[in-house]
Amino acid sequence: MNKILDLLNIKFLVSEDAFKNWRVILFVSFLALLIIFSAHSAENKIFRIAQLNEQINELKSQFVESRAYLMELKMESKVTYKLRNTHIRPADKPPIKLIFKN
Repeated sequence: MNKILDLLNIKFLVSEDAFKNWRVILFVSFLALLIIFSAHSAENKIFRIAQLNEQINELKSQFVESRAYLMELKMESKVTYKLRNTHIRPADKPPIKLIFKN
């Protein structure tokens, strides 16, 4: 009972050999701050990873959309339609291969 009253009166911090107790308290406080900092840092990294994954998904969908649009533009019928006013048409004959001999 007497030890409980000493603990409640905080005599262990003001007695003559209190320096040992203060060192332990400061060490434990430092460890607690280190754990809090580590947890906060890990949480920030998790949020950053989630943000980057979201950006990756957006860029992938933009890439697929751009590739589909490009494939549509490369179609022969689309090219012919765009060039109809310039009187440029697809060739009727295949190209000729020229071979030069020395």
